[in-house]
Amino acid sequence: MSNHVSVLLLEAIDSLNIKADGVYVDLTLGRGGHSKEILRRIPCGYLYAFDKDEEAIKESEVNLKDFDNKKLIHDDFRNFKDHLKSLGINSVDGILMDLGVSSPQFDDIDRGFSYKEEARLDMRMDQRQSLDAYKVVNTYSLEDLTRIFKEYGEDKFAYLVAKKIVKERQVAPIETTTQLVDIIKAVKPQKELLKKGHPAKQIFQAIRIEVNDELGALKEALNDAIEMLNVGGRIAVITFHSLEDRIVKNAFNSVAKVEGNRRLVFALPKAEDEPKYRLINNKVIIASDKELENNPRSKSAKLRAIERSRL
Repeated sequence: MSNHVSVLLLEAIDSLNIKADGVYVDLTLGRGGHSKEILRRIPCGYLYAFDKDEEAIKESEVNLKDFDNKKLIHDDFRNFKDHLKSLGINSVDGILMDLGVSSPQFDDIDRGFSYKEEARLDMRMDQRQSLDAYKVVNTYSLEDLTRIFKEYGEDKFAYLVAKKIVKERQVAPIETTTQLVDIIKAVKPQKELLKKGHPAKQIFQAIRIEVNDELGALKEALNDAIEMLNVGGRIAVITFHSLEDRIVKNAFNSVAKVEGNRRLVFALPKAEDEPKYRLINNKVIIASDKELENNPRSKSAKLRAIERSRL
């Protein structure tokens, strides 16, 4: 059993403003940390929790065994709306997303997420899918590798790394995480290698995002989540890098802020002019000093929340 610590646990739960008889959705079950706290607060309510990692479902079945008012679903969260509708659930009171890769996925060396340990290139959150890091690294074109390293990894050496990968795989397939790390290190200048942080971090992040279509899934799930909220219902999202945070910020602002006004400036606003949603926190919530001390993973975490104020 892992000792995984949920980031911004109480801040996220408080942002949901939970009702004891409400219906809630945890779109990123993980090892059940957030779900357990939600379940404690809904003795008369119900929780639906999703994760595309089968190991997460198995561990959470054990971690949440004391609660009967729940259903754990093994699927990508981009499909949550269809699942809920098939169960007769058309609207909910709160939705939580914690977009961090769970620690056990990194800790399980064989999953190939970590640039610190040797393993076959994999990085699949859902072991059922065919696309993995090996296929990305060994079959993507120079142009596509450069694009994902630049867009998803924001790595300024994207083209040089992609070019080196294409050259190396012509000799023999690139099969392991350590082979890929060595390629990345061989390309980057010494002053870059001496900087704080691992030189492969951004490239590995980019490949992981591509393998799991993380940003595409996030956009789809956010749109459905916003649509499914009851009046007074809330969405809380924890992100861990700027790409995710930008998507969440833009999605929330698009429904919570009105750009300009068609009416005369001296006219009283009418109900239809008011947005249907409101931002719970205009500034992102970040980890406290105490949490940073206890859980270094929380350093890059940002929490945003939104509420539906009217139909």
